[in-house]
Parts: sequence; structure tokens; C-alpha cells
Amino acid sequence: MEVKVSLEESCEVKVGTFEGPLELLLHLIKKNEINLYDIPIALITKQYIETLDLMKALNLSIAGEFLVMAATLIHIKSKMLLPLPDPEEEGEQVDPRQELIWRLLEYKRFKDAASSLEDRETEWREVFRRGPEPSVVLPPDEVSLGDVSLYELFDAFQDVLSRKKDESFLDISPDTLSVKEQMQFLIERIGSVDNLLFEELFLEMITRRIVIVTFVALLEVIRLGLIRILQGEVCGPLRLMKTKNLVIEGESDGRP
Repeated sequence: MEVKVSLEESCEVKVGTFEGPLELLLHLIKKNEINLYDIPIALITKQYIETLDLMKALNLSIAGEFLVMAATLIHIKSKMLLPLPDPEEEGEQVDPRQELIWRLLEYKRFKDAASSLEDRETEWREVFRRGPEPSVVLPPDEVSLGDVSLYELFDAFQDVLSRKKDESFLDISPDTLSVKEQMQFLIERIGSVDNLLFEELFLEMITRRIVIVTFVALLEVIRLGLIRILQGEVCGPLRLMKTKNLVIEGESDGRP
């Protein structure tokens, strides 16, 4: 199958079930070890907008709900900057963050319920297994936790990007860098090994330009179900592995 991707096209990435603005907020709260009931709006708003800027720079499709949430955060931040009214005159004060906290708690409850159902489905698949599934071989001190979220992947990407030469995101030339070619590179690179650390993928890439285009290509092959990214431990290194959908030319897929 030939996959045609160009950098000008909007690459809509779907990794897992939950990747909306509320998921991004929960990720930032977890990342900063913040109390959900006492969110520092200024910090979270800054990091939220930085993530949106990264998504735009990578030419990813951003739903309108992300922009609505950005406006909501800015509105809450502005209200919290206003001087507090006299409690004797205004009565009980309402925290501007209260509605957002309620939405996050509701979302987290639905997410936890969905995760519980998914775990139950996994148990049933173990009972009525169709056939052996490919597995990643991790070091003895690591235990697979499953696929990482899109935002955890963004964090790892930003860490890699920060160590490369400083070039503008806008300095990407489709004439010299092809996402399609980088997709083929990824397929061949991952297909030749059992698993690969995320950072190892970018070790020989000198400039930010190459790193960015390769990351866009990685998001696309993940979306196509050809590569998975797993994490051995909480906040541990990310590992890439091929899925059963990825068959390298010359390899046998087990079918006649």
C-alpha cells in the first residue's frame, strides 16, 4: 500500500480514545503534580497554549474545541487577576475555576470507567484468544504499561527537539524533506529490530528540521496502526515497536 503524505496536508492524529482539550489539561496537571482542586491557571494556560502552538507548527489538525478551551482558560485567568470584592458586600465568593474543575472531574470519571471496561475486554480476549500477538521485549526491570498518550509523546518530542540545532519551525521545505520518505525510513528502521527507544530514533539526525519531519511521519505511521509506542514505567523511556500490520518487503507474514 502506498501512503501519500505531504507536509502541507493537515495530518489528523488519533492516538488512543481520549485526546481532546480536557485530556490535555489532565496531562498537564499530572505532569506538574498539581492538585486538581487548586489549579494554577496562569501556569496551565501557558503550557496549554504552548502545546497548541506545537501542534500548529507540526501542521496537525486542531479541532475548534481546543481553541474554545484556550479562550476559557484565558477568561478564567483574567477573572483571577481582578481584585477580590468585599465579601461582606458580595456574599459567598465563587472560584472562577469551579466549573472547569467540575468538568475535569466528570471527564476523569468517564475516562476511568472506559478504562475499566477496556481492561475487562482485555481479560475476555485472553480467554478467547484468536492467536499470538506480537510483544515487545523490555529490560528485566521494566514492565509494559501499554500505549502512551499523544501528549506524553509530545513531551518526549520536545525534549529531543531542545537538544537539536535551533531552527525555525517554518523553515521546513517539502522539496528537500518528504514525510512520505521518512515514513518509509521509520517502517524499515522499526521493522528490522524488536524494539527501539524513542530517543535512539533521532540520534543521528543533526537538525531540528529533520527531527520535526520525522516526528510528523511517526504520528502518521502510528495512526495507520503500523507502529506502537509503549512505556516501561511511569515517566520512563518510550519504546517503539512494530505491529502485526507492518510487514517489511521480503519478510513472510505467515500467510501462503
